[in-house]
Parts: sequence; structure tokens; C-alpha cells
Amino acid sequence: MPTATQKKFELGLLSRLPEVRGRLSENAAIGSMTWFGVGGPAEVLFKPEDHEDLANFIRACPADVPVTVLGVASNLIVRDGGIPGVVIRMGREFAQITAADTAITAGAAALDINVALTAAKHGVAGLEFLSGIPGTIGGALRMNAGAYGGETKNVLRHADVLFRDGSIKTMTGADMGLSYRHNDLPEEVIFLGAVFDGHAGETSEIEARMDDIRTKRGETQPVKTKTGGSTFANPENEKAWQLIDAAGCRGLKIGGAQVSELHCNFLLNTGGATAADIERLGEEVRKRVAEKSGIMLRWEIKRIGVPLPEDKDILSFMKG
Repeated sequence: MPTATQKKFELGLLSRLPEVRGRLSENAAIGSMTWFGVGGPAEVLFKPEDHEDLANFIRACPADVPVTVLGVASNLIVRDGGIPGVVIRMGREFAQITAADTAITAGAAALDINVALTAAKHGVAGLEFLSGIPGTIGGALRMNAGAYGGETKNVLRHADVLFRDGSIKTMTGADMGLSYRHNDLPEEVIFLGAVFDGHAGETSEIEARMDDIRTKRGETQPVKTKTGGSTFANPENEKAWQLIDAAGCRGLKIGGAQVSELHCNFLLNTGGATAADIERLGEEVRKRVAEKSGIMLRWEIKRIGVPLPEDKDILSFMKG
């Protein structure tokens, strides 16, 4: 019987897509690129050459074709049936970082850690928290990422956003409705880059704060395993990990998926997990926490794509 990653989409979508200068490929193994290392293929993967290539593609892409953007897939579960439509993955042209005075300009594909390092090099303080977020600027904008006392919306001047009609708008955090781990914009928009405002600081002091973040992260999070970022958002005035621990879920297993013993707001692929194992485990944690505390945890990790036919129970999770 074929494994989840051997399941393939029927060919044919390419013939409906506009010509590009970048690269289009069918049945691309996206799941294996995620930090969890699970999930099915992308029906079509598009790697745009540059901003113009991307905007032209989006403008001409048929409206009924789903479009999904992936960064480094650090906080993502790709379901075992894969991702229908087009998956866009941006390359180096979208990862440029520059500094001017106390402002840092970064492309959507720039790694958060690289933005923090660039800021430190130029004596720009206030962006150190980004060094503790394992993702890209596009992902940080999408979910208003935050950690270690910092939050994207608090340092964002504005972002460039590509809409499905091909138009590009420059928007502030207020325009986008950024709130705790949330963005009001439609899922279909694509973040191209952003400008962040820090303040003047000493490089040595900035680097010391980043070293402290790295040490704390290494001591408290399972950073050397197949995992994602924080699984669930913290409810108001509560910490998700404490609720999970109180519900007796630390170390809980389903198939090859496990709740981390080190930090129980992290799920692990212990080696043989499927995406369905990980999602089922997350839903079981939510159920037990709700039964214990009356609080239904909200997923912070994004779950995208479709389940395999034999994983019908995942459909109920998608509706919820």
C-alpha cells in the first residue's frame, strides 16, 4: 500500500496556469520540507523568479485555483493528502534585508533570525525577539508572531501585501487588524515584505540579549527534534502549556506523535508519525484540556491541505 507521501494528484493543472519565468513543478514533495517532516505533495509548486513574476502569475491565475504560500514551514502541518492547487515558495529575491538608521526592511522570505542579526549588526535594538521565532517574516506578518516579550505588530511600520487581483497595497498593522497571533486579512493574500522600526542600541548589548534568548529557548523547548513552533495560542490570562500539563497530557502519544516532555505546548514527530497522527494528538489535547478546565485551546500551528480518504475523522477537525 502506498505511503502518504506516495499519494499523487492527477496531472493537468499546469495546462491551466499562466506562463512564468520561475519554475512550476507538479506533485512536489512539500510535506517532507516541513519541520515535522510529514504530509503529502503540492499539486503544483511555483518558485517565482522575482516580485514581478509573482504578481503577474497571481493576476492571471484562474480564480478557482487555490493558492497557498509557504515559508520555511516551521509552524505548519501539511495533511497527508497534500495541498490542492498551487503552492508558492519564495526564494532569495524575496529574502533581502537592509538597514537604514533604525529601520530594517526585510523580504517575506527572510528568516526572522537573520532580520534580528542584521538589526544587531547595525545597532538597531528592539527586534531581538525575532531571533527566538523559527520562521520567516511572511509568517510573522501572517500570525503576528511574538516571543520573549516582543510582538510583530509592535515593531511593524508597514508591510507590502499582494492581493489576488494582482494589486499591491502598503498596510500598517492596524490596517491588517493584527492582534494576538491573528491577522484579519484573507488567507489568500501574499506578504511581500515589511519595514520594522527599532531604536538605537549597542551591538554588544543587543547580541547579549539574543544570546540569552537562544539559551532560554534551548533549555525550555525541544529545538533538536522534529517539531513545530508552539502548538496552541495562550488563552487570555492563561498559559497553554500549564493547561496541557494540568490535563495530564505531558508525554501523551498517538501513533508516532507525542506531546513533548520538555515543553508540553510542543508536539513531536518521534520518527514514524503521519500528519494525521500529529493532528489527532493535538485534538485529543484540546479535548482533555476542555474537559479539565473548560477552555478550548486555539491552534497556533497552521494545518493545511486535505486528509487521505482513510483519515475521515480529520474532516471533522477541519470543520472545527
